[in-house]
Amino acid sequence: MSNPEFKNHILPVILSGGSGTRLWPLSRSSYPKQYLNLEKNTSYTLLQNTILRLNGINNLHKPLIICNEEQRFIVAEQLRSINCEPLSIILEPEGRNTAPAIGLASLISISEEKDPILLVLSSDHKISNTKRFQENIAEGIPYAEKGYLVTFGIEPITPESGFGYIEAEDIISKKIIASKIKRFIEKPNKEIANKLIKDKHFTWNSGIFLFKASSIINELNKFQPNIIDQCKKALTKNGKDFYFQRVDKNKFKNCPNISIDNAVMENTDLGIVISMDAGWNDLGNWKSVWEDSIIDQNKNTIIGRAYTKDVTNTFLRSESRLIVGLGLEDMLIVETNDALLVAKKDAIHSLKDLVNKMDHDNVPEIRENKLVHRPWGNFTSVIKDKTWQVKRLEVNPRSSLSLQMHNQRSEHWVVVKNLAKVEINDKVCFLKENESIYVPLGSKHRLSNPTDETLILIEVQSGTYVGEDDIVRFKDNYDRV
Repeated sequence: MSNPEFKNHILPVILSGGSGTRLWPLSRSSYPKQYLNLEKNTSYTLLQNTILRLNGINNLHKPLIICNEEQRFIVAEQLRSINCEPLSIILEPEGRNTAPAIGLASLISISEEKDPILLVLSSDHKISNTKRFQENIAEGIPYAEKGYLVTFGIEPITPESGFGYIEAEDIISKKIIASKIKRFIEKPNKEIANKLIKDKHFTWNSGIFLFKASSIINELNKFQPNIIDQCKKALTKNGKDFYFQRVDKNKFKNCPNISIDNAVMENTDLGIVISMDAGWNDLGNWKSVWEDSIIDQNKNTIIGRAYTKDVTNTFLRSESRLIVGLGLEDMLIVETNDALLVAKKDAIHSLKDLVNKMDHDNVPEIRENKLVHRPWGNFTSVIKDKTWQVKRLEVNPRSSLSLQMHNQRSEHWVVVKNLAKVEINDKVCFLKENESIYVPLGSKHRLSNPTDETLILIEVQSGTYVGEDDIVRFKDNYDRV
């Protein structure tokens, strides 16, 4: 994806934050929607498709990804699986919205690559027409080169109250491909949205931007100087480990929690809007995912294991168990291994509020799934009590867990598939399928996969406490403490 020449250099900046509460229970704060496969006719996640659709853009450099520090290994693995080498993965110690994230990216890019044009993309959008998407981006490049801040508007097809709107000074057409921005309107109510879609000056705000690094730095300095000041300070003590680039937490949290629209685009005289007609969809809730899905002759969408009778216009998605539906209409049902969502189609807009309430009440299923991703692979909690737990572990090829010790539990490992390398108190052995080993409480131990295939095993934990924080790490390949 890289190009050795930096003339008209396009540097993708992919924003991969957010918690995806409106797509619960599939999306969790520990594994939000951009890391899921939600599009029809593709085997890739939203993040992967965001990167793959860039292939073919001229003078394109390696992408710069901005994500939550806790999700860094998810991002790295998803990039690795599509053979994408990033310029950097910037780790936000906490989310501060899009303006500080773009501030970090612009400062890093201008120091490394002179003054590239930044193509800012959300990691969780769907674009169905890649060719037209790239043509739309090409239309914006001459304006970005002249110092304008380009954003892309989507022609509204419904009075959507969940999107922001952009009012252009001119009606965009084949003769007028770009217009100065008059104003932004954030998520209007249905009544106002009905009026806006009748006026050709208004488009949906896609959240896609194109501007030179120097241009956005200048405008941030003009309207939100504290963002650039704190981002500079946050980068002075940053450490870069492989592709991961950390920032100073205390400095970064001093940045205002503000979007780039509120910080700059609503105030600048350099804002330009260009129409994007590439089949854009933000897949922001189950209703939009449903509308994008394949339906059968009864107008149902069925994903996974489900049987229905007298069911119409209904979305059913099963991740683990069988769903059986009888006499349903206009329903939305999403099943995971630890939660079940059942909603009327017209009520799904309230899901975010309910999820926020459950989060406030510390409902654990809001943050994590029973399937938990780790840099070495993943584990699933099969069954758990206060003093014992059974897990299913998958260890990636040539990967290792940390050299560690537990103070409150012992463990028993049973290999189900492949070969395991086990270290216990400096003694090393190898376990084949159907072989097991006991790991005593307080012993220093490590589990590794020495092969090129995934290792699967069952882990039985027993002790006074079986929480994930009962880990003392001595050596770790992923710099965890």
